[in-house]
Amino acid sequence: MGTWKPLANQPNFNASTMLLLTDGTVMCQDGGVALGGSSHWHKLTPDANGSYLLGTWTALADSPSAPRAYASAVLINGSVFVAGGEYADGLEWDLLAAQVYNPVSDIWNVASVPPGWTNIGDAPSCMLPDGRLLVGSIIDNSTAIYDYTNNKWVAARPKVNINSNEETWTLLPDGTILSVDCNGHPGAEKYIISADQWVKIDPTPKDLVEAASIEIGPAMLLPDGRVFCIGATPHTALYQKGANPTDLGTWSPGPDFPPQPGNPNVGAKDAPACLLPNGNVLCIAGPVNGNENDYLCPMYYFEFDPTAGKFAQITTNPPSHDDQIPPSEARLLLLPTGDVMFSNGTMNISVYQPAGTPNPSWMPSIDEIKDRDGKPATDLTTNYWYNLFGRQLNGLSQAVSYGDDAQMATNYPLVRIKNNATGYVVYCPTQNHSTMGVATGSAQQNTWFLVPNGIEPGPSDLQVVANGIGSTVLPVTVK
Repeated sequence: MGTWKPLANQPNFNASTMLLLTDGTVMCQDGGVALGGSSHWHKLTPDANGSYLLGTWTALADSPSAPRAYASAVLINGSVFVAGGEYADGLEWDLLAAQVYNPVSDIWNVASVPPGWTNIGDAPSCMLPDGRLLVGSIIDNSTAIYDYTNNKWVAARPKVNINSNEETWTLLPDGTILSVDCNGHPGAEKYIISADQWVKIDPTPKDLVEAASIEIGPAMLLPDGRVFCIGATPHTALYQKGANPTDLGTWSPGPDFPPQPGNPNVGAKDAPACLLPNGNVLCIAGPVNGNENDYLCPMYYFEFDPTAGKFAQITTNPPSHDDQIPPSEARLLLLPTGDVMFSNGTMNISVYQPAGTPNPSWMPSIDEIKDRDGKPATDLTTNYWYNLFGRQLNGLSQAVSYGDDAQMATNYPLVRIKNNATGYVVYCPTQNHSTMGVATGSAQQNTWFLVPNGIEPGPSDLQVVANGIGSTVLPVTVK
């Protein structure tokens, strides 16, 4: 089991949804447990030694709208996309809005919305390998794809079931997206990206959806290729894709959450999960009773071991744990250090430091670095863009999952440089990755990174990081 630690510098706002930017900073929305969203955003920057526990907060520009429970993603160009909102300005309604944040200029821009849609609300979304974003409608079976390069939407093939409401979508290595149907449970389907087609697959072995609320939990692609789907009931299931994208795949039952004193039924009714570098899944769950509007306390913390097929309960609570806050308010974010940030809509954030180490085969690797002229480079100049080539630069999974209310995937490469003399760490902004896919195997991928001004000169070690797992170091000299 891992250990929990509090941030040394806690936020002065109610920390909610977090996104990992490609320069290694963490973007976090101000959003408390009370009904309503916020337009206020903040940023956590690690200290000079790369510690997030000792990081500092700064305020960012306010967003045009104030959503809560929405579709979100870090785009292939490093900007942040936010669309919809189930709650806004203290009112419950399904917001028809989209916006894009530029971390370099600290400016939000209003984005277009899908033509013909009357709301977006708490829509599910999933990044496609080519950098576009698939979003589902919560009122009918429409789906649409956002292209950031021209700020336009195109209609995608409708889903098989009646809508995408409350669903969790998971990107798979074969170019498909898995979805357990909430309306139509225990049915399931998947989207074949190359064919622009949703196809029905076998239902889950046990029902993962709470019927009254149509809620479900997160779903995580594991290093072994299976998808671990967590229910708003006590049940879980494991999906194994077939040899080809068109194959239906197979389901097997997963373990039930263990009963807790006074709460025999435990599930993830809107709750986060995170794939740890050691291959286990950090899960948060709480009591479930089958009633639509009951989001019950307290939170319970588990690690799921895919090899053993069992849950192990984490017996110590985070320093920020509050018995009066349900799992639906919790958020998890995987950091480049392999630690996990935990927020719960309060001014307290904890960090989970897992035990163990990653399997070496899961590590990204660096083949070479080239300058803008295509020449090999190990002498790096500040304020200059370089192209890094390697394998498994996007990791084996999206690594962070919640569901329809928050999408915070971290499957994109970061570049970290550590000065040999001082030990100071700098994350270089990355963008224009060759893919936003997962588990790309032996295929060579690339990403562009900027050596920022202010970095210390001299001999240094460079790593590429994917989902908290760093590559072997490449010696470089910063000029």
